[in-house]
Amino acid sequence: MKTISLLGSTGSIGRNVMAIIRQFPERFRVAGLAAGRNIEVLKQQVVEFTPDCISVADEDLAGRLAAELPLEFRERIFWGPEGNSRVATVAAADMVVIAVVGAAGLLPTLDAIAAGKDIGLANKETLVMAGCLVMAAVRQHGVRLLPIDSEHSAIFQALEAGRRQDVGRIILTASGGPFRSRKKEELAAVTPAQALNHPNWDMGPKVSIDSATLMNKGLEVIEARWLFDMEPDRISVVVHPESIVHSLVEFIDGSVVAQLGIPDMRIPIAYALSYPERLGLGLSRLSLSDCGKLSFESPDYDRFPALQLAFGALAKGGIKPAVLNAANEVAVAAFLDGRLGFGDIVKVVAAALARVDNGEQLDLPAILQADEQARLVARHEISLRQG
Repeated sequence: MKTISLLGSTGSIGRNVMAIIRQFPERFRVAGLAAGRNIEVLKQQVVEFTPDCISVADEDLAGRLAAELPLEFRERIFWGPEGNSRVATVAAADMVVIAVVGAAGLLPTLDAIAAGKDIGLANKETLVMAGCLVMAAVRQHGVRLLPIDSEHSAIFQALEAGRRQDVGRIILTASGGPFRSRKKEELAAVTPAQALNHPNWDMGPKVSIDSATLMNKGLEVIEARWLFDMEPDRISVVVHPESIVHSLVEFIDGSVVAQLGIPDMRIPIAYALSYPERLGLGLSRLSLSDCGKLSFESPDYDRFPALQLAFGALAKGGIKPAVLNAANEVAVAAFLDGRLGFGDIVKVVAAALARVDNGEQLDLPAILQADEQARLVARHEISLRQG
């Protein structure tokens, strides 16, 4: 039996992880659960799975949760960054699944690695911000880091078809989001409700907006660079609206190996949890005849410049990817709150990239400082657009 600690248990990915654990109680046990502010869902998860360690966003929420749980759980509840670290390093855990959204995933991931835990990574921002440091820690501590994002899981699976030294390039697929066919001049009037309406995937708010701008694919490009030790010029993106081909690997002999499947996150989640085995999930099977045409097209960098910004940040290296990520988090939050236009998200990110100096060091303090500076710049840029 494998024991799992899960950070981000009440989000979209987290709930799917819990569904897999629920489906296979003889294979998995829950050691720790960390959530943000949704204590109603977390309370139900705690009662069902009886974790050894629990964390929420702040002390007030911890008190409210404790008051609503049986007495036996009250000494197991923590909060904030320290709580996340406790869940990530709880002694009983064999694997830690990082399913929180944003920069909050970085420090508990590093803590879990240092504690010798295998990682199931559904938080791309961890490798965007500090891919070099994280992968060095993975090697140092001899743990496994298994991807949960559908695209990176697809690449991970396709790579098993050949030798790493025979890989020519990796190809990430993108659905194109809800505005793939919209004209550039129409995008300025996009509302949060429209942007949240993804055609294929059920995702949380932040990831849904990133998919609409194609920033999500840009972040995935940076993640792939570190996860697969692949130079940026050997990573490409193709738009595939049907979301059936989840990504591809091209080998030097011209062979292209793809992973296909229905768009259901339980498939890559289960593969990460059970690797190298596969689990019979009882899901509907992919029918190529029912799918009909599978189409592919090049991304439109003019209409969706966020993807180009991400490639540029990766090329510059240093702290630039961390700046990209931090400014984007602030800009997306402002858009969801109605304080920023859809087309201004990428402008705020570009301003932060231009204004935050790359510096000479790339260590954890430098990355965290760049994250903080980028957020300040982004907030200032947003205030100027509101004025």
